Amino acid sequence: MRKMAFAILALACIAAQSPLHAASSRTDQMLKLSPETRLEQRCDARAMGSVGREHKGYKPDEFVAYAFADPVIRGNQIKAPGGAIRSGGKWYKLSYVCETTPDGLDVKSFAYQLGTEVPRSEWDEHYLVPR
Repeated sequence: MRKMAFAILALACIAAQSPLHAASSRTDQMLKLSPETRLEQRCDARAMGSVGREHKGYKPDEFVAYAFADPVIRGNQIKAPGGAIRSGGKWYKLSYVCETTPDGLDVKSFAYQLGTEVPRSEWDEHYLVPR
């Protein structure tokens, strides 16, 4: 009985550490990226998450920050005036301004504007791929 209790306790400890380990692993992976790439990745993820949460029926699965204009990075801030986000097999224009902490891991401020659907005839020209 005592061995069983110890085994259950050991498994509980391992299970409790798994989310922490996963978060630590994600952080380690992000820190391997260049600061600019880390900033863009973090802010692109925020854009997708915000659209998915704030716009009913949208389930973003891809974002291209440079579709219509190149992003501009200054320090810990990125402006992506010509991005595009894919949801439900369709692409929509999206622009954002995002600032992260100096390590690029946490978003300090984020504002975006979701635009119109991008016609299929323009996808190739703007590096937008079908689902």
